[in-house]
Amino acid sequence: MSDMITADLVDLDLSADTKEAAARALAERMVALGRVTDLEGFLADVAAREAQMPTGLDGGIGIPHCRSEHVTEPTLGFGRSAAGIDFGAPDGPADLIFLIAAPAGADDAHLTILSSLARQLMNAEFTSALRAVGDASAAAALIRGDETPEAAVAGAGTGAAQGASENSVASSAAASADDATDNTAPAAGASASPEDTSAERPFRIVAVTSCPTGIAHTYMAAESLENAGREAGVEVVVEPQGSAGFTRLDPGVIAAADGVIFAHDVPVREKERFAGKPTVDVGVKAGINRPGELITEVRGKAARGEVTAGAASGAGTPVERAGDSGEGYGTKLRKWLMSGVSYMVPFVAAGGLLIALGFAIGGYKIKSAPSVMDHFVWTQTDSWAALMFQIGAVAFGFLVPVLAGYIAYGMADRPGLVPGFVGGMIASTINAGFLGGLVAGLLAGGVVMAIQKIDIPAVLRGIMPVVVIPLISSAIVGFLMFVVVGKPIASAQKAMTDWLNGLSGSNAILLGALLGLMMCFDLGGPVNKVAYTFATAGIAVSNPSDSAMKIMAAVMAAGMVPPLAMALATTVRGKLFTETERENGKAAWVLGASFISEGAIPFAAADPLRVIPSAMVGGAITGSLSMAFSTTLRAPHGGIFVVPLIGNPFLYLIAIAVGVCVTTALVVVLKGMRKPAPGAVGAGKADGTATAAAEAKQPVAA
Repeated sequence: MSDMITADLVDLDLSADTKEAAARALAERMVALGRVTDLEGFLADVAAREAQMPTGLDGGIGIPHCRSEHVTEPTLGFGRSAAGIDFGAPDGPADLIFLIAAPAGADDAHLTILSSLARQLMNAEFTSALRAVGDASAAAALIRGDETPEAAVAGAGTGAAQGASENSVASSAAASADDATDNTAPAAGASASPEDTSAERPFRIVAVTSCPTGIAHTYMAAESLENAGREAGVEVVVEPQGSAGFTRLDPGVIAAADGVIFAHDVPVREKERFAGKPTVDVGVKAGINRPGELITEVRGKAARGEVTAGAASGAGTPVERAGDSGEGYGTKLRKWLMSGVSYMVPFVAAGGLLIALGFAIGGYKIKSAPSVMDHFVWTQTDSWAALMFQIGAVAFGFLVPVLAGYIAYGMADRPGLVPGFVGGMIASTINAGFLGGLVAGLLAGGVVMAIQKIDIPAVLRGIMPVVVIPLISSAIVGFLMFVVVGKPIASAQKAMTDWLNGLSGSNAILLGALLGLMMCFDLGGPVNKVAYTFATAGIAVSNPSDSAMKIMAAVMAAGMVPPLAMALATTVRGKLFTETERENGKAAWVLGASFISEGAIPFAAADPLRVIPSAMVGGAITGSLSMAFSTTLRAPHGGIFVVPLIGNPFLYLIAIAVGVCVTTALVVVLKGMRKPAPGAVGAGKADGTATAAAEAKQPVAA
């Protein structure tokens, strides 16, 4: 660490009174030495990291740190504050502040050195020496490891540590006491409690620690857990998953473990290795601040026989991490597709509304306006309309690549993104559209998953995710999309578009009814999203057909029916609903008017057999009426707030009103045929309370 910290990077009399000022003071020293090229840019990166999670630790320590493109070489600054600076630690201000600056591409050797420093901060003898040292050179030597704590403070005298606050001195004393306990505590594997016998093996724990930056908290949590394990007579083996990579625990060690601790703020890599054991899952700072409690908790779970689900529930891809054990291929396929759709929808909403506003302000001729880069007049309405339209068109251009990229991401995690986006962009280029995006995403994910199964020599594993996998998978997906499957998909897309354009009369009405049923079946779930994505894909072009805009209108109208109907039902026949449902009904007015179908979920969850069929009937009627009235919609979202952008808006509102009334009537009749719901007007208070409590546990869509 000799090149990371020198006396010039040490300030034993740090006068800053805020964490921002402290970071600036130490960063200025780095700038003066040429270690940081842009002070403000670097401080912005430090602040961004601080916003993710406070970097204050118990015991009076603050460790602001970040990776930044403005750092030329790994650098460490140290400051000691007399008054203490608030870095968000539970036990109060920090008097020992370490500013860690890592280049964006820091090599593994430097990151390993920084991780060693992080572990040292858990050593009470080390921090006590830092509070007592009276010379900047000695402090730098101590941090580098060139001097022992005893040598660094030798001759410092009683006045050397006057800069330490009373709180810090108390923390240091407590830490020293803890350290003394460490020296006398049984080593990992030794007997620690009276009830243990020499014949019994110690309780064994495996742990994983990780944080967003992977430089400091990751290793401090590892050290803290290991120290606590020694104190408790427990074997603790930790796998820190830091920025320098990680060394996997031996499978035999994991198999022999009695419990697992995850102390992490980013997903645990290869989490499935630890499935089937008692597990405690917390944030990384809990691993630093209360390791003893975590060890006690996991021992308690083991005693009660609590274990995690089977191996399939902890797998590595985003879909598998969110899945359940034993999921079939069909379930995974649905989740892969929904992963892409969920990331695509915000682009649809933003781009579609901007395009719709552009049309509303400047008329449909605005699509032929010249680029605003070449012609933009601040005082002309048409220029602003053209600006909105062109921004929206750019956003829409991302739809198919984002869809394909995140389908592949759901299948193969981050390695799937590059070939997924490449395949999606090719689908857009060859006019394969929405179907092409689906196929490209599935191809990309499948290719990456196949490559990942190949046994790669250890020397090549480091370049696999950044060079080999993106190169090979993009080439394969590109070849398949351009040469093999692209043309048939583009032809199928064109045929479907021509079919939609030819819909009229009873065919269009039946399509509207079908879309209405789908929108109201699961209220924001997969079936709802399929119908919505089908509609938005049709208008995600600069010049959508009239049929595509009719489909979009029918889908949005039907999606507004369930929450509006539940709101109306709770208003006209409140005694059929619990107090909680009546309160939800008030919010459902706004949610329904905004085209948020999920507003009806609390009602459907409490009484699915009456609410869902009623909503589907009303949605089907609304969809078919919208088609029969030839209403059109260019915006993909917005509810009543985009009515001015709807063709035949009066008839459109009538279609919604009819569907709402039908659903309301059906719900009221069906609920009236049974006994009043517990908690409804006139029902027992105790029952109502119980029902409200049960409803509070119902899942709510995000």
